[in-house]
Amino acid sequence: MVVQTAVPELYEDDAHSVVEVRTDSLQGLRELGPPDLVHLVKQPIGKSSHKQIGLYHHVTGIDASSSAALAAYINTLVYQPNDRQHKIASGLYCCYNAFSRVDMRVQVQIPGTVESYCVDERGSKLEATEEHWLETYLCSVLRAYSYADNGSGDTVKRIIGVRRFNPVTSTEQEQKFLDAAEKLFFSGWQLGSDPEIQVPNLVSNHLTSGLLHYIKTTGRFASGINLFEKLRSRDPEIASLLAKVYFAADEEVKAVQLLHEAVEELPMDYSILDCQAEFCNRKGRSDLALEIAKRGVVAAPSEFGTWARLAEVYVAQEQWDLALLTLNSCPMFTYQDKDAPRLPEPARVSLPLDPQTMCDEIDDASATPDAENVHPTLRRLAAGNYKGTFHKAYILLTEITKKIGWDQLLKIRSQVFVMEEEYRNEKQQGPERGGGSRNASTTALRGTDTPQPNGHGDIQEDNGDDQVPPSPSGTGASTNGSITEASSSSEPRASTTYLDPSVSKPTSSITVRSGAETPQPLPPTNEDDSYTQFRHKRLCERWLDNLFMVLYEDLRIFTIWRTEAAQYRQQQLAYKKTAEEWEILGELAERLHRGGEAEEAWHQCLGVRFSPKALRGVMASLGRKGERRGEVGALIRLVAWQWRWYSEFSPELLLTMRKLIEEEGAVKIRSIVQATSLPQHVLDLTHQYAALCAAFSSSGTEEGR
Repeated sequence: MVVQTAVPELYEDDAHSVVEVRTDSLQGLRELGPPDLVHLVKQPIGKSSHKQIGLYHHVTGIDASSSAALAAYINTLVYQPNDRQHKIASGLYCCYNAFSRVDMRVQVQIPGTVESYCVDERGSKLEATEEHWLETYLCSVLRAYSYADNGSGDTVKRIIGVRRFNPVTSTEQEQKFLDAAEKLFFSGWQLGSDPEIQVPNLVSNHLTSGLLHYIKTTGRFASGINLFEKLRSRDPEIASLLAKVYFAADEEVKAVQLLHEAVEELPMDYSILDCQAEFCNRKGRSDLALEIAKRGVVAAPSEFGTWARLAEVYVAQEQWDLALLTLNSCPMFTYQDKDAPRLPEPARVSLPLDPQTMCDEIDDASATPDAENVHPTLRRLAAGNYKGTFHKAYILLTEITKKIGWDQLLKIRSQVFVMEEEYRNEKQQGPERGGGSRNASTTALRGTDTPQPNGHGDIQEDNGDDQVPPSPSGTGASTNGSITEASSSSEPRASTTYLDPSVSKPTSSITVRSGAETPQPLPPTNEDDSYTQFRHKRLCERWLDNLFMVLYEDLRIFTIWRTEAAQYRQQQLAYKKTAEEWEILGELAERLHRGGEAEEAWHQCLGVRFSPKALRGVMASLGRKGERRGEVGALIRLVAWQWRWYSEFSPELLLTMRKLIEEEGAVKIRSIVQATSLPQHVLDLTHQYAALCAAFSSSGTEEGR
């Protein structure tokens, strides 16, 4: 393997051995494990002094199928030109095996011997077997895709000193990857799953996510179909994965036929039902998707995804009250972040530049985020920090707001949920009402008709919140407190099309943590009753109540921004903000589905300094508009910036290149790249992404025609 990026060097603190710290952290790993650790020992050249220096860096995407492959990587570091006063005496490569939960290690003495072994969670040294290496190789490929940067630079900046390589660069390597995945497929649930999944299973885990990510990125649909066809013969549940690949390959007829056969065989498999519901809803047939989504909830009531799909269908049908009730019923899970190195601060850091990545236009080495340069109200916006189920729920809430407006959303909220003032009045006016109640989960499921889940019985009514798993504690602050105003001026007037003249602050509702003992309102006496009386309403989950307050703050700050910008334009004054503030405003506009305002913020940010996050936003916007030259120009700069920070591989940038070639043809895209007024060594980096598409015979390349 030809190593082309420069090598970052993080110098070890004499008081802490990074290898020992990594060993101690093994028992705390819950996901695929951290990036590989490469620890080197250097000593001065030609001097009698025996003082040795410990330094390290991280890697993803290196072939970890054998000890020889990892030793070969260490050997490529011996002749690096950065340090001519020292030589490498030894190297240790650490690569985590998430199947067996051991750390595979290869110790290389230079010159000398190679020793391979593995270390378990207790720190015990074990013999490395062939099965261990197969598992380690597969984990290495999955980590390369899962932990890669999406082009915005957020992942690159999160962990310092990580070299990212593409683990699959040819059809031969692809076959090796898919063979390993096939052998270990039925153990994939051991790796964990995405944060939206409550319990990892055969079709929802990091292995299946990685396979689908790879197939989508490279466009190797035939290989994916072949793999899942073979696996489906062993277990019919895998039909949902096969259908997803068929849909991605634009083979919708085959996918629909497959789902029809699968649901006949497994009528209550929630993955198959969810795939059906998503397809029907995407095709504008929410009427067909509704009953399927309801059945999916019955099949897996403790999974977030089934409830979220039902909420999406209600949004498509413009049944806003049921959409909110369904959202309120979603089981929320504590976000489990990807495993990251838990190492002490390095004594010194060296981040050398590779000559082929040097370009003044993309230099942001001096741009360190400074919280002091960001207005406190922008820094306090909480929505940008949401991950997992809370992020998905917030997206659903913003989609409803986009379609009906903030004031209408508040009106519907007050119709379906118990508000604090009316709850106090109800308590004062009469004795506590008795009798059983129907919770929000059942209401959302029933709608106006009771679903018959394929002959498997009716949905059971419930007097409590048993169908809704407990929400994690501490999901948000109390919603009864006041929000600090962003400006001393009066509440701003909206200049947007979907906001009324002012952004109304939501009144407090009665919130509840799922499973807590709280008074339950009585159910409607008949299906035609609306939510206009107290006894017909539901209690709002605390996390959802908090989302309303966070959305209010987003809308309020957005309105202030647009009002101030309009005022400055009228007075022909420059509206100035720091690059960090423009980035936050761009993300804010994107969250609220305001593409034009987001693009404006990204351009303003790039006018201050280079920002990969802003440039990625511009690239996506230009792509939606079909402005290919601008999109290619942004792609070139993002590829070069990634290489400057030791990342040779970004699946999202590769996917963008593949889509461009698919639409315009490889010859045209190469010509646009070559016609760009950037140094040739920078353009060559993008040509490598195009060459990768040709190696995989992507549509639009000469091989793919």
